[in-house]
Amino acid sequence: MFPSSKSELEVKKETGENAPGLSDDELVAMSVRELNQHLRGLTKEDVVRLKQRRRTLKNRGYAASCRIKRVTQKEELERQKTELQQEVDKLARENASMRLELDALRAKYEALQCFARTVTRGPISPGKVATTSVITIVKSANHNTSPTPFSAPS
Repeated sequence: MFPSSKSELEVKKETGENAPGLSDDELVAMSVRELNQHLRGLTKEDVVRLKQRRRTLKNRGYAASCRIKRVTQKEELERQKTELQQEVDKLARENASMRLELDALRAKYEALQCFARTVTRGPISPGKVATTSVITIVKSANHNTSPTPFSAPS
């Protein structure tokens, strides 16, 4: 059960166990020195009861702050999880886009190789001639310049 408002986080009031004029908030807020001064003149039973009540009230406060901290951390982790999931989705989209681009470039490369084979006269040896021709075609296509479309066999 988590507190829904700040007023629920405040320490519960207990009546009848207090020394006269000392509220729960005052009991929790006072220093040990102030508490000891206030306890002077009280019976041993009253001192034990008042100290135990102070400890109970302080523990309630600690428990409430732990609940708040846990809820806050959970919310922060959920926010980080959402951000990371969005980043993963974005990277997956970029990856898919790059794969499509890579496939298109491969197809273009295959077409250029096929074109180079048809243009070259005579049988192509799988050496310099085919590679040089393809490189020249790719360079001329990338730079939008007009060098000779094919290089001569070396």
